Amino acid sequence: MGQKTNPIGNRLGIIRGWDSNWYGSKKDYAVKLIEDNKIRTYLNARINKGGISRVVIERTLGKLIITIHTSKPGIIIGKGGNEVDRIKEELKKLTGKEDVQINILEIRRPEVDATIVAETIAKQIESRINYKRAIKMAIATALRMGAEGIKVKVGGRLGGAEIARSEEMKQGRVPLHTYRMDIDYASLFALTVYGKIGIKVWICKGEVLGKRDLNPNAVSGKEEGGRTGGGDRGGRGGEHRGGGDRRDNRGGGDRRGGGDRGPRK
Repeated sequence: MGQKTNPIGNRLGIIRGWDSNWYGSKKDYAVKLIEDNKIRTYLNARINKGGISRVVIERTLGKLIITIHTSKPGIIIGKGGNEVDRIKEELKKLTGKEDVQINILEIRRPEVDATIVAETIAKQIESRINYKRAIKMAIATALRMGAEGIKVKVGGRLGGAEIARSEEMKQGRVPLHTYRMDIDYASLFALTVYGKIGIKVWICKGEVLGKRDLNPNAVSGKEEGGRTGGGDRGGRGGEHRGGGDRRDNRGGGDRRGGGDRGPRK
């Protein structure tokens, strides 16, 4: 099932928290759910170039707390915080609530955030850059920044071809069945002159061995440690590969020794 379900939804309650934190009764659950969708759609359209990764929505009695995880906080805040105040007023009109609070969290390493990586590839494809080149650059950058593995799949009229097809590129390891593996996933599309190109990105950030705080805002603060761990594991993998080379050398020495012993007999 790891290949068929969304890796984020699959890990909810295990190592990943919910992006909407509130309780809804039978009467108002649907209303709140639709409102959440409206808020996310509006923010993604309003802050088009803000590098938004995720929007976490929390509700308390009469209060709405929206946390925006972004790689470019300066664009959202604006000069002297004017832009945030404007967004807050617009959200008050959209939701009909008086008490709306907006928090902005900066993503330290956007190169290993699946949504931002997919967005970068989409923008490059829209700018008529070769899709293979865009994907290879994204893969190389993610691995350099400490990701254990990355998989990118694109589908559509690639390169303006008549017949749509899908292609996949993968490097490192992305074990979708292992629940303790922290796998980030995003699915976006690029709007080109010859149609939509779908982009899916899976990024493996390493294993989560301890108990993790499922609050998505708390997890983001601990991501740095997880990523560093991934890098260390990658380094150990390199040492094992070195060991393999040494075994080959020893094997070569034995074979040469065997050749010498033959004539003596």
